[in-house]
Amino acid sequence: MELSQSQRITVLNRIQRLVSEKYFDPNFDEVLWKGIVDNHRETVVEAKTETAFERAVAAMLAEMAPSPLALLSNRTLIAPPNAINASFSVQTIDGEPHWVFKDVLPGGVADRAGIKAGDVLLAIGDEPVRPSLSDGAPAAPSFEMHHEFSVDVSRGDPPEEFRLALKTATPKYKDNPYSEPAALTTGAQTGNIAYLRVSLFPGAVGIDFANELDSIFAGRFKNADRLIIDMRGNPGGGIGGLTLMSYLTPDRRPIGYSKSREMALSNTSPDSLPVFDRVPRSKLALPVLVFKFLGKTSIFLYTESLGKREWHGRTAILVDEHTAGAAEMVAQFAQENHLATIVGMKTAGRLVTRRASKLGFGYRLVIPIAAYVSAKGTQIEGNGITPDVSIPWSSEDASAGLDRQLNGAIESLRAA
Repeated sequence: MELSQSQRITVLNRIQRLVSEKYFDPNFDEVLWKGIVDNHRETVVEAKTETAFERAVAAMLAEMAPSPLALLSNRTLIAPPNAINASFSVQTIDGEPHWVFKDVLPGGVADRAGIKAGDVLLAIGDEPVRPSLSDGAPAAPSFEMHHEFSVDVSRGDPPEEFRLALKTATPKYKDNPYSEPAALTTGAQTGNIAYLRVSLFPGAVGIDFANELDSIFAGRFKNADRLIIDMRGNPGGGIGGLTLMSYLTPDRRPIGYSKSREMALSNTSPDSLPVFDRVPRSKLALPVLVFKFLGKTSIFLYTESLGKREWHGRTAILVDEHTAGAAEMVAQFAQENHLATIVGMKTAGRLVTRRASKLGFGYRLVIPIAAYVSAKGTQIEGNGITPDVSIPWSSEDASAGLDRQLNGAIESLRAA
């Protein structure tokens, strides 16, 4: 059902108020934000269709970049790392730009459909797709959740075309819609080098993730003396990354904290924040967590003190430009504490605490309410993590089954 003009005005006014009250930046400019809203008000209010309304609101929110503001509804198209568990790279093929599949996460939508890294995207449904190199063009096509569709891809040299069927998931969380790949997968080991692919940090608390990680390190990786953690294409997720960071160091160490606008303006010391230092291994512990942290925007994370492991100091972490959110937190913690060699490409630089607020009429506003700051005082948002060993990716390598970044990680560990 199309919104009435008064309903569109109501949604717009609620967006303006929520951003004014909650946006995380201590340097938030109320006058600038009001000007942005005023410049877009007529287009938003006079939109004739729901699609036009949503596009007008999205264009308005985009002016608050780079920190993410988003309007969500059941129709919102979702970025490929979350929707189809894959990412894209723009590559020039025969003189023309094309979207090429890059990080195809194990067990995800694209992987189950048979898509491989290096495949060239030709069409979605029956619509040919091609990236635009103009400013403001989307970095990749987005996809509808709870939806079945086909994609045409080409593969190999000479290229062979395939039509593959994809099916995105019905989201578990309306505030953070995503399809879920296999969060943890283990690969073949070279000597005593263990390989762990971390595709996502599922769930808000990460209880199941932490238990599965415990099982892997107590079982398959028990005798490993070197470790590769592959987080290429990992879009982030919940707080389960705390357990992964805990396996990188024997002791209890400060990781970082979330810093809200109120905390910054009041000069609140991070030392006064409530501490979260263990992901519970049972859902029975959830009521205690709710009681301790309910309503808390800012918390301080510490590792779990899991004891000495053979791979400590002999770990490599793979990242790329699609590594984001909680995955960047892990990479930053390892790099700042000299716990691992970071290999690959510079990360996305997207890590803030986000919260969705209801706007009515089926809409939610996803708004950043706190910035993440490491224990050493650095911020990922807008900056990203620069690898210690930079190795580019190419579609030619991927098509040939060559992974130079993984090989670089192995070489770094052989020299350790």
